[in-house]
Amino acid sequence: MRASSTPARRAAAAIHFRNEIEKAEAAGASRDDMLLHLTLSDVSQIKRDRSLALTDINFAGETMRFLGVKVEQGGVTESVLIRPT
Repeated sequence: MRASSTPARRAAAAIHFRNEIEKAEAAGASRDDMLLHLTLSDVSQIKRDRSLALTDINFAGETMRFLGVKVEQGGVTESVLIRPT
């Protein structure tokens, strides 16, 4: 038998990036120094996620923050959490 060529399905964007943010913070990174560069699809998914608390997403001016981490929307093919170096 041949293995399926479809990629493994990732957890919901909010769950995936909550875990990534918590790992980075446990490693000593500050949420103020992190950046979430998300696909437009992941941004939309997070905005519509009914399991999130209202305090998990914040909009100030033109800046969106998820769990206190600044979000940059679009311009990438895969969402990524950028940690300080």
